[in-house]
Amino acid sequence: QVQLTESGGGAVQAGGSLRLSCAASRRTFDMAWFRQEPGKEREFVAAIGWGAGDTYYADSVKDRFTISRPSAESTVYLQMNLLKPEDTAVYYCAAESATHSNMRHSENWRYWGQGTKVTVSS
Repeated sequence: QVQLTESGGGAVQAGGSLRLSCAASRRTFDMAWFRQEPGKEREFVAAIGWGAGDTYYADSVKDRFTISRPSAESTVYLQMNLLKPEDTAVYYCAAESATHSNMRHSENWRYWGQGTKVTVSS
């Protein structure tokens, strides 16, 4: 079992920045961030594998968001810059994909955090 605890959400104006954190009870091979708006499906945001360079991003956040996980740590971060109103959502941390090549699909992940809300105003 892996327990995940997110933090760092909040309200910010468009163009601002936030950093989300997800503390895991143990280090896992891979971790990811997803987000979900009311009435919509959970959407892939970013993922990181065992190595620091093994990162993946949704096109909508590429060049604005950065996922990181310091070596030997079990906490993953999501640095979000140049935030837009369309980034408003509840952000969820996930750990341990069943298939590393299928990490963009939410059903592929075994463990989930409780979510942290991000609100971006125009």
